[in-house]
Amino acid sequence: MRSAWGVVFAALGLAVGVTGGCIQRQVEEADGAGVDAAQEQPQNVLTPEERTAGWRLLFDGVTTAGWRGYQKDHAPAGWTVEDGLLTRVASAGDLITEEKFSDFELVAEWKVGAGGNSGIFYRGSEDEEWLYHTAPEFQVLDDAGHPDGQSPLTSAGSDYGLYAAPRGVVHAAGEWNSARILVVGNRVEHWLNGRKTAEYMLGSEDWAHRVRESKFAQWPRYGTMEIGHIGLQDHGDRVWYRNIKIRVIG
Repeated sequence: MRSAWGVVFAALGLAVGVTGGCIQRQVEEADGAGVDAAQEQPQNVLTPEERTAGWRLLFDGVTTAGWRGYQKDHAPAGWTVEDGLLTRVASAGDLITEEKFSDFELVAEWKVGAGGNSGIFYRGSEDEEWLYHTAPEFQVLDDAGHPDGQSPLTSAGSDYGLYAAPRGVVHAAGEWNSARILVVGNRVEHWLNGRKTAEYMLGSEDWAHRVRESKFAQWPRYGTMEIGHIGLQDHGDRVWYRNIKIRVIG
């Protein structure tokens, strides 16, 4: 794993700017009064500026192409596409990308129903019984309606169970939120609705201490993958995703 993350992260600011501000506008629209306007814009498409900057769609708005169930060779029926939204409608297990990613910038928009719980996994392996045994998680949650929302360590935008998210960032159940995950070498950032909610270094002393004090201590491969799948968690609740885009770094 690489250590020259400072230079790379500085360069990322320029790279995001090259997109013509499209990603940032989506974040701003999802962070307040612009939500309705954002819904009127074309969804699950790339602008010419995004294409030039290297962005790709992970969800085409029509099919589950590029996705499959965890430890399966197909996308389970419980994950389906409705009105351009990738949604969990029945028990299906976690959904993962067919492709693996190492260093990347990922953006997505999500919403949950009342009390809803899901998550976005990254650098996950299929070698364990469950995806969360290896993959860190960007928590997707209705903070106000789910017990996990009572703790910053397990609230929306947190690195689930390890790094707390600030209060008052997530929108209410049924409203759209924007997620951004940046992974370069060992360095990870979580952003929710335009605000950084978690930042950490995989493998650092601080990270290792937190893992030892958490439930993840029983899974020695947790957070150790240098490349792996992106995953969407089936936690038994309705969740909707759209505009899932990724830019591979390096």
